Amino acid sequence: MPIARNSVDVSRFNRQAHLPYSLRLQDFQMALQDVYDFLFDVNAHLTKKGLQRLDDMLRPAILSGVLSDMLTASLAKHSRVLTENQYHNGHPDLVVQGVYPNNAVKAGVEGVEVKTTRKAGGAVDTHGAREQWMCVFVYRVDTESEPAIERESMTFTEAYLGHVTIEDFRRNPRSELGTRTATLHKEGIQKLRRSWVYRLD
Repeated sequence: MPIARNSVDVSRFNRQAHLPYSLRLQDFQMALQDVYDFLFDVNAHLTKKGLQRLDDMLRPAILSGVLSDMLTASLAKHSRVLTENQYHNGHPDLVVQGVYPNNAVKAGVEGVEVKTTRKAGGAVDTHGAREQWMCVFVYRVDTESEPAIERESMTFTEAYLGHVTIEDFRRNPRSELGTRTATLHKEGIQKLRRSWVYRLD
């Protein structure tokens, strides 16, 4: 069975969404489709050689990181105002062009942080509570259907873009070896969900 090419359902965008930094719904549509097209090309090539799909090869955390990087790069390509933060592991992932020297900043405020998660509703851990524009993409991966060649393609099911503050977060307990993280608390995640951009369900 050949790999199926996924496509964005344009009817599922929130036409009343208030987007910062001159972002457009079309920017999100093209970014999502860029990822779908990439995975189709790669997975078609892999399965033709009898290899696993990329979705099946990568551990969940690695796949999430790959998707975040791809969406960040694609949004930067299509956006009229935002570009990738050139500071390694800098915050936010997307910065306003020309605001920071060489478009690089360790911890800036003008821009958008991009996250991906499999958790429905967009709850995602961050490295710290801070005021920011947060963009969260939710996706699902079929890891159970058999035979594996018939599994559904990775699908983005939700996208949110909202402004959150330090007060919207709860600090997570840290183990002796763990890194401290922060997650939007109940009211904070409800605030983010009100700023939905794309929803399939």
